[in-house]
Amino acid sequence: MTEPSAPPPQESVTSGVDPAPAATESPSPEMSSNTMADWAALQAKMAELQDQALRAAAEVQNARRRADEEVSKARKFAVESFAESLLPVIDSLEAGLAIQEAKLEQILEGSEATLRQLKSALERHKVIAIDPAIGSKFDPAFHQAISMVPAQQEANTIVSVLQKGYTIAERVLRPALVTVAAPQ
Repeated sequence: MTEPSAPPPQESVTSGVDPAPAATESPSPEMSSNTMADWAALQAKMAELQDQALRAAAEVQNARRRADEEVSKARKFAVESFAESLLPVIDSLEAGLAIQEAKLEQILEGSEATLRQLKSALERHKVIAIDPAIGSKFDPAFHQAISMVPAQQEANTIVSVLQKGYTIAERVLRPALVTVAAPQ
């Protein structure tokens, strides 16, 4: 086995410094004081850049960890606001059921008020009803046709709505169930 060769003499090095010094190498005794100062400056700069790279990597890792924690918290507590807005609806239903001698008008009035509360809570959280008008064009993105029936209106238009659909933040949660006019 041969021993590693010594660094080239200073005359053959164009910049006066070995182009790829190892971090543990020390300058050879033949180097001039200017070259040794350059060497020390490069060693200091290399240490500074290594420190900056290490800090940048740590910052990226911390940012990734914080982002993961935020996503985890958002998932965990996403339903909290929605559930909070439904609590008054539960309170209204329980209060209505607690009345022993309620008249039909009172029950109807309480049910309507509770339904308004529920619709309001849903709308606050961007849950919007899909309730197409009779005669409007069938849209498969928002409607689900249960059947086609003969009708005195244009083909592929809605004849009746069997069940409302709903969107949440402009995404279909449930399509509206409809019957559609058959081609004549």
